[in-house]
Amino acid sequence: MLTFEEPEVFYETIKKYTNKEETYKIIGACMEVHKNLGRGFLEIVYKEALEIEFKLQDIPYKREQAFEIEYKGKKLNRYYVADFIVFDCIVLELKAQSYVIEENYKQVINYLAASKLKTGLLINFGEDSLKFKRVVL
Repeated sequence: MLTFEEPEVFYETIKKYTNKEETYKIIGACMEVHKNLGRGFLEIVYKEALEIEFKLQDIPYKREQAFEIEYKGKKLNRYYVADFIVFDCIVLELKAQSYVIEENYKQVINYLAASKLKTGLLINFGEDSLKFKRVVL
């Protein structure tokens, strides 16, 4: 099981990273969605609600952004689809499960590598309180 950052640790260390204001806004929007919906819905429900919240908070995003994968300079037929790209610089991956596993974290790392972006957020709506992990490539 992957451990998530405690809010107080996150907010203390966020000062050291790029995209800190954007990351803070994204987590705030996710907290608003979790506060209103709670846990227990499918992931797609949280994606739809978060899209509404992003619009309400005037947060720029792209939903289900596809990224090509290259191997030795050749594009593969397969591609990664990130849940959201927010502020044109942050990969946002949502989960709605009882806990997040290491493979979910690795998924965000792969999205960052494919997108050439440096910052990712893994958010889990499936627990009693919202859980999040920042991923920096």
